[in-house]
Amino acid sequence: MTTPILLDVRDLRVAFEGREVVHGLDFQIRAGERLALVGESGSGKSVTALAILRLLESARVTGSVRWQGLELLDQSDREMQRIRGDDIAMIFQEPMTALNPLMTVGQQIAEVLELKKGMDLSLARLRAIELLSQTGIDAPERRFDAYPHQLSGGQRQRAMVAMALASEPKLLLADEPTTALDAGLRLQMLQLLSELQIRTGMAVLLITHDLALVRHFAHRVAVMENGHLVEQGGLNSVFAHPQHEYTRRLLDSRTSRAGLAIPSLSPAWVHAKQLRVQYPIALPGFKGWFRKGHFTALEGADFSIAEGTTLGVMGESGSGKTSLAQAVLGLLEFQGDLTFSGESWQGSPEKDLPLRRRVQVVFQDPFGSLSPRRTVGEIVSEGLRLHHPDLSSQEVESRVWATLTEVGLTPEAFPDLLSRYPHAFSGGQRQRIALARALVVEPELLVLDEPTSALDVTVQKQILLLLQELQKKKKIAFLLITHDVDVLRAMAHEVLVLQSGKVLEAGTADQVLNQPSHPYTQALLQAFAD
Repeated sequence: MTTPILLDVRDLRVAFEGREVVHGLDFQIRAGERLALVGESGSGKSVTALAILRLLESARVTGSVRWQGLELLDQSDREMQRIRGDDIAMIFQEPMTALNPLMTVGQQIAEVLELKKGMDLSLARLRAIELLSQTGIDAPERRFDAYPHQLSGGQRQRAMVAMALASEPKLLLADEPTTALDAGLRLQMLQLLSELQIRTGMAVLLITHDLALVRHFAHRVAVMENGHLVEQGGLNSVFAHPQHEYTRRLLDSRTSRAGLAIPSLSPAWVHAKQLRVQYPIALPGFKGWFRKGHFTALEGADFSIAEGTTLGVMGESGSGKTSLAQAVLGLLEFQGDLTFSGESWQGSPEKDLPLRRRVQVVFQDPFGSLSPRRTVGEIVSEGLRLHHPDLSSQEVESRVWATLTEVGLTPEAFPDLLSRYPHAFSGGQRQRIALARALVVEPELLVLDEPTSALDVTVQKQILLLLQELQKKKKIAFLLITHDVDVLRAMAHEVLVLQSGKVLEAGTADQVLNQPSHPYTQALLQAFAD
């Protein structure tokens, strides 16, 4: 018996200020089906999902979007508010901007349960903790009371998943739901969604550029290029016999990685010994009135980075990777020794200014790290104006354009790029803007916190090649934080493995990635291989 059609999209078109960005899409989703919408950043995948839920206030949406026979484009705002969450839920790509920073993650999940399921506060709390546990968050009782900024990127993403699943929707629109998750947790999240789908009959529209994820999860695949649906069909059919040239290019890009040149030996430029990072936490009961407890996010880390080399740091979300990076950047207090060619952070903006130019960063969440009130030209040129005040406006603009071109944002493709704001770009394009902002001052150490997590497979290769060329030419040292083993194989010379804030294994990339000695490292690599 054929399963019923939940969502029927016909000739869907989306235009902004008269410019059409989605061109006549046709597809269907049946009950219990997993459809993957695949394409590069800027292809129109996320806009399509937002148009289905009528979350594009400034856009003109035409065509037909029928939900169980009900035309969504004709419904009132009140009826759409009911449908959102009750029938169709969405996991957004960037959890830091989607979560309320003034509420704990537990309160936000419990709020959904109270409004949509009619639960009282105590029952909603228990169910929210259960959902957090199901999504793989450690210590869910403690995470319930944590604010979004107190969680890692992967933990925030899992909290978003828990909140979306709280009302047990019939259709889940998942926009890059595993972008910030390590390989093991990606599979765990897919398993969770699969179990919920079997139990509830929920359908999933998975929006992603991760083709490995599609292989593990989808029943059918729809491929988008520049707002057009160029190919769709069964998973095995599309992957084994792609008909469109663009689909073939996407599939070929997945396994295409650049070889890693081994630099000549040079002295360590960054040196850390017994590095420790602790965060204050409230103690329960009356003890919390008088003193604070501490949560140790990183304990006793020893490492060094030579000029022209890359230290890769791998581990699950919450393992201490980002805390290590923030300590290296002087963004939080730490204990232990940490020096940069003999210099160290002084804790003073004026005294640290010269070292700030030499140590730059590309954060995991490009939208959260780019000021929404500044244009791209202002964002990328800010470092130049601060560290090189002697440059003329013409020289600044010339260097800004040169750097943007290096990361793939050319004046030919984006003639008005410098005057546009971050919200006007896709996730991958924003990541390249963030990379340009860091590179424009010619740093000696670049901290890369998941630098390719928001990029599609074709652009990943371009960015990795660019980073390798820059490293070889300028002898830049990289501290690479990532859960992508392919990126480590392409970039890292040395690898550090973290779990629960402790270093479990360290050594050359060849040794750690090909002959791991610790069971935890072996499990991580096996999860990625699967």
